[in-house]
Amino acid sequence: MAILQVGYLARSPYEYSHHVKIGLEFGVSRDDIHAIAAETEGRPTKLEPLAKTVLLAAREMATDLAVSDSTFSTLSRSFDTERLTDLLITIAYYCGVVRLLASLQIDVEPDYLPYLEEFPLPKH
Repeated sequence: MAILQVGYLARSPYEYSHHVKIGLEFGVSRDDIHAIAAETEGRPTKLEPLAKTVLLAAREMATDLAVSDSTFSTLSRSFDTERLTDLLITIAYYCGVVRLLASLQIDVEPDYLPYLEEFPLPKH
């Protein structure tokens, strides 16, 4: 979900479409993926509180360059140091990946285009 949030915020068609497919294969529901857009826009969702906080952390790192103290504190109550570090490293890594993909102008393969139709990226 954190990787999808980064791809959504960056409007990265390649990264987002590929991780939508991966997410669905690993048990992320279609409702969960649709909730990313809603959470980003501040609309209510049925996501569990921890999932909402993970998405918030990804948004903060992608837009503000760091997780806020409040978000970090909330995450640290659910994750031990190793898992929290893994989460933050993953978010940071994909913040870089989306920039590389944009710079290289990597095209989305036709097989992945339906994911972008079902789960559209924001326009602006």
